[in-house]
Amino acid sequence: MNILYPIEWAVAWIMVRFHDLLSFFMDPHSGWTWLLSIVGLTAVVRTLIIPLFVKQIRSSRAMQTVSPQLQAVQKKYKGKTDQESRQKMAEETMAIYKEAGASPLSSCLPILLQMPIFFALFRVLFYKLPEAADQNVAFGPLTAELADSAHDAILIGTTTISHSFLGGDISAKIVAGIIIALMCFITFITQKELTMRNMPPAALEGPMASTQKMMMYMLPFIYVITGPGMPIGVLMYWFTTSVWTLVQQWIVIRSTPTPGSAAETARHERINAKRARKGLEPLDFTPKKQVVKEPEEDAPIRVQPTGKKRSGGKKLSDEERLALAREARAKAAEERRAKAEDARRNSDSEFLSGDSNALGKNRKNTKKRGK
Repeated sequence: MNILYPIEWAVAWIMVRFHDLLSFFMDPHSGWTWLLSIVGLTAVVRTLIIPLFVKQIRSSRAMQTVSPQLQAVQKKYKGKTDQESRQKMAEETMAIYKEAGASPLSSCLPILLQMPIFFALFRVLFYKLPEAADQNVAFGPLTAELADSAHDAILIGTTTISHSFLGGDISAKIVAGIIIALMCFITFITQKELTMRNMPPAALEGPMASTQKMMMYMLPFIYVITGPGMPIGVLMYWFTTSVWTLVQQWIVIRSTPTPGSAAETARHERINAKRARKGLEPLDFTPKKQVVKEPEEDAPIRVQPTGKKRSGGKKLSDEERLALAREARAKAAEERRAKAEDARRNSDSEFLSGDSNALGKNRKNTKKRGK
């Protein structure tokens, strides 16, 4: 059983609907009509995941904001390799993420959600389309006539949307090579804008920044490896997604840049230039200096010296003395809570007795005045 069948059916349905729309003013049997149908499919998918993209941007900014606090935690536990220190470091790190509303996995949500659609489109173009055309059978909304049209639709020379760099003639290699080169360039520009222009100076240092810089060069290289085996229709979906991401990210960075980044400085300059043209005074965007407090280390537990007389003639080990000290601390805390509870109850009873006495006096005065 193919678990991607529902997604493949939905992909074929959207392609057919866009093909019907484009056929009103374009040749229905042209390869460009089917190629633009894939572009329409991409637009629908990216529109549906806009909320996830917004969540990704917010999570990325939150990650950049808490970077100094994470560095302080790493500095606190630097050189400590025991299990307890590692566990405390992980707990404090997750507490910082939770307080800031950041999630390291949020940046992967748009990509993870698109992967099933990407593989479904690959199967439709690479398997279902030739199968429907050769066997004269329909696949959901993709009838045998539409399958023949899409399979034989020419883009340039003898190239169709089902051809690939490895499985086509020279014209298919040229078309696929141009699309792959453009994808690599656009992906590199997108990562550079995200990691260089939209990050504060503090976030450009450390292991996280090194990882992002490495991804800036590694992501385009992935297209060079996987692109030649993909059909041109799938490459067009990939290319349209890259362009959509670049434009969407440019709009977000220009309108709401990350605080402290070069993009924010450019936005402030644009705002003051616009105010200057209107004859208004420039605004002061200098942020207030914030002091990041390093997490305080846990106060060591004071262990009372226990000799032979206090231990009944038996010398206690360090673990036993530490356990006794913790037990004494817990007992003292419990006693303090009990005393506070008793004091609260006494105050409440005094308050109630005072109210009842006052109420009795008021009643006596009322009776006297009535007489």
